[in-house]
Amino acid sequence: MPIRLAAAALLGLEAVGILALAGWQTVALIGGDTDSVVSSIALIVLTVIGAAIVAAFGVATARDVSAGRSGGIVTQLLVLSVAIGAITGEWAAPGIALLIAVPAVIGLILLVLAVRAAAPRRRDDD
Repeated sequence: MPIRLAAAALLGLEAVGILALAGWQTVALIGGDTDSVVSSIALIVLTVIGAAIVAAFGVATARDVSAGRSGGIVTQLLVLSVAIGAITGEWAAPGIALLIAVPAVIGLILLVLAVRAAAPRRRDDD
């Protein structure tokens, strides 16, 4: 299996995870566990849009499109920033941060390797 397909699969799994987050937000909205209905609906819509974008990066990466790999790398860096946020502050949760960071690091490595594999080969004329 080429590296790009592994990276695309991981992006697809992350998109499913983001959709699960939207489901959790929906349950919280229905259960009345929100302060503002309008803000909650907006957050759910943005979360679903984010999942669609990450899924599109996965499809583009599988098709060997450069923009998919670039978007995937940016996504992994954003996920790592969330993991860093999870280990700082008043409600720090190192275990959660680790669960968030490990797939992002693996995805980042796979995407960088996919970029290197997609690069045209150079002939050194010595």
